[in-house]
Formats: sequence, C-alpha cells, structure tokens
Amino acid sequence: MPVPQTILTRKTRSALFLVLTIDDGGEDAVRDLLSDLPGLTRAVSSRAPEAALAAIASVGSQAWDRLFDGPRPRALRPFVTYEGDVHTAPATPADLLLHIKADQLDLCFEVGRLAMAALGDAVTVVDEVHGFRYFDLRDLIGFVDGTENPVGQAAIRAITVGDEDPAFAGGSYVAIQRYVTDLEAWNALSVADQEDAIGRTKLDNVEMDDDVKPTNSHIALNVVEDADGEEIDVVRDNMPYGDASSTGERGTFYIAYSAGPDVTEEMLRKMFIGDPPGNYDRLLDFTTAVSGAQFFTPTVDFLEDLPDAPPPDGREATSEPDAQRNPRPADGSLGIGSLH
Repeated sequence: MPVPQTILTRKTRSALFLVLTIDDGGEDAVRDLLSDLPGLTRAVSSRAPEAALAAIASVGSQAWDRLFDGPRPRALRPFVTYEGDVHTAPATPADLLLHIKADQLDLCFEVGRLAMAALGDAVTVVDEVHGFRYFDLRDLIGFVDGTENPVGQAAIRAITVGDEDPAFAGGSYVAIQRYVTDLEAWNALSVADQEDAIGRTKLDNVEMDDDVKPTNSHIALNVVEDADGEEIDVVRDNMPYGDASSTGERGTFYIAYSAGPDVTEEMLRKMFIGDPPGNYDRLLDFTTAVSGAQFFTPTVDFLEDLPDAPPPDGREATSEPDAQRNPRPADGSLGIGSLH
C-alpha cells in the first residue's frame, strides 16, 4: 500500500501554513522540493523527535499539469466560490500548500525556511500564517475547535482516496480558508447568543440537542450526510493565528482533509448560501473568509518517485479550461456516497 503523508497527528502546539503560486519557469524547482521534502523533514525532526514534526505538501488543480505528465487525481478541481446573499467564500490564487506542524514553532520555521530557500524565486508567497494552540484547543472565540473530528480508522477512512481512483489511492484532498474574526463584535454578544451561533455550550463543550439547536448554528450547517443518512466526516486541523494589537488581523486558518472535495464543498454551500438558501451560518456575521483554495495531497511514494515532467508543450496540449478537463461528478460520490 502507498504510504500517506503524515496528516493524522495529535494536535500540535504550532503550525506554519505557506500558500504559494508557481512563477513561470519555476516548475523544476518545485518538483525538486516536493521530492526532497520528506527527507528534509526527517533531518529537521531528528533535532527534536518528541516534537511530532510533520510537513505535508499539496498541489492545486491548475498547477498539477504544469508539474506532472500523465493522469491527474480524478476529483482535483479549483476551489468553488460560494456567494450568498450576505457572505461570500472567495477563491484565491494557490498552486502549492505547505502545511508544517510541530510542538515547537522553531521546527516549523526551520522546515519552512529551508523549503523557501530551495524554491527561491520559483514561487510567490500568497499567504504565510503562523498558527498556535490556544489554551485547551479553543479558537479565539473561546469555543473548543475540532471536537467532531473522527479518530482511528474512521479518520483514515475519512481522508483516504481508495479504489475509486487507484492511481492516487492513499492520497487526500484538502481545502483551506483563512478567516478574519471581529473579536470586538463577537465578545459583545452574551454567552447564550454565542452558544446559539455555534450550537454548543462554551464552557463545557456540549453540543445542543437537535430540538433546541438553532438551524443557522455553525454545527447544524456543518453536517453532511450520504444517501443513506450517514454523516460524512472530514479531518480538520484548524489553528488560531493573529496579532495581539487590535489593528492587526486575527482569526482561524481553516484546513480540512477529506477523501473527496464534495464534502467540504457541500459544507461551504450550506454555510454561505444557507440550508435552505438564506439560512446561512450565523458565525459568518463575525468572521470573514478572505481566502479559499483546494489541493490534492499525494502519498510519500508519489513524492519520492515523481512522474515525469510534462513535455515543453504540455500546457498547450491541456489548455482547455480546468473545469472542463475535470468536472464535478454528477453524483458527487467519489466512492463516499451521494450527498444531500
């Protein structure tokens, strides 16, 4: 079986997110980094093996054919923009995601520094976010984040591509968004109003019963079910980030790994458009999505034995619009069942 990248770890204390675009002519440098990243991470991790260092590389849809010849992941496509009556989930430029996490920020920084030195002027940094654990795994809004993440074999199933795409079995899809939170407006709410917006108690982290949980609460709109009524899971590895000064930005870097992009797309549709339309996520009145991108996370085997680079005219040969080359499947299943 192919070896996946180290996505599933315990919750680390720090993370570094680097979102990059590939400049013209930078493809070879990116390929070199992708093949070197597993070894580079092992070298840095040897300085503090107890710190659980992991570095995960993921490639965006528009960059895939610039980097690799041959087949591409079946469901790899650009991030979908969702524009509701009040709030929008924007799509922003992104070719490469480096998700680096550890209990020590210096290890994250070192892997990021070495990676960026190797890339040089081959890439442009779109976003660099330094995340941190906030008390007992809480977001800056004071609620525990990631409570509903699956664990064990359920987590592996939730993020792993299977036999529906055998050439890329063992890989994962990942969606990211950076949210900027208006903490002053949020903190002006009563605790009861905050709990209604989330759908969970603030102090003891207990989910509200369905008969009292508001239909526009964050938790209510983040549930996606298959055709049999079974909930489809993703694995979130969100991290708070931000400046201490009130003039800076602070919020949440959202990152969710899954076996197919349909799940996160449906979650975002319900949050931003509403379910039914207009019944959007109440939390969005206090936190604004300023970025959005989607990637495929290949296996370690893939990184250590990359496919050939495309021929010089490869981009011309695949110049048709990305969405036409890899449209969203009509049933939305990707082997995980049709979505409601």
